[in-house]
Amino acid sequence: MFIFVFRLITMNSTSTPNPNLLTLVLGGGCFWCTEAVFKEVCGVLDVESGYCNGQAVNPSYEQVCTGTTGHNEVVRLDYDPQVVSTRQLLEVFFGTHDPTTLNRQGNDVGTQYRSGIYFSTPDQAQDARDVVAELQAQKVFGAPIVTEVQALSNYWPAEAYHQDYFEHHPNQGYCSYVVAPKVAKLRQKFTALLMT
Repeated sequence: MFIFVFRLITMNSTSTPNPNLLTLVLGGGCFWCTEAVFKEVCGVLDVESGYCNGQAVNPSYEQVCTGTTGHNEVVRLDYDPQVVSTRQLLEVFFGTHDPTTLNRQGNDVGTQYRSGIYFSTPDQAQDARDVVAELQAQKVFGAPIVTEVQALSNYWPAEAYHQDYFEHHPNQGYCSYVVAPKVAKLRQKFTALLMT
């Protein structure tokens, strides 16, 4: 079984920002869910919902929802690798969504909901491939992982009303029944990585 090993992480609020932040983009279904999860992870300094790896320039949510632009609903994470590693972020990613369902997460169906890791550096690409290979070898999910691992391209931020959606609408139906359980899973499985 895949073992998640974490160190207790603390942040010094008086420290100066690290100029060597990294960016990683992840698609794990609806970006409202993925954003809510990663906003609670220590070392992640910014989370933005957006669209990537499609053909259209600056697509709208409505265009992406048609499935014709090729874009995926994603979150862009800016993180401090001295506080949280790429590998730890990927462990949270795989621990809070289903990477075995092609082009869907639950009732959200379409290519825009595909599982994807979009890297910005060769080290991120290697970490992603290593984690996927380990999970596959250990048969953690009982089905093949369909997560795509690709270089980040054609990224666009989502509209303002999508940003911090769960934070602003915690009682909205989708947030209550879909987003909240994912956040609860994060809090249960990854307590050592949570902001205090």
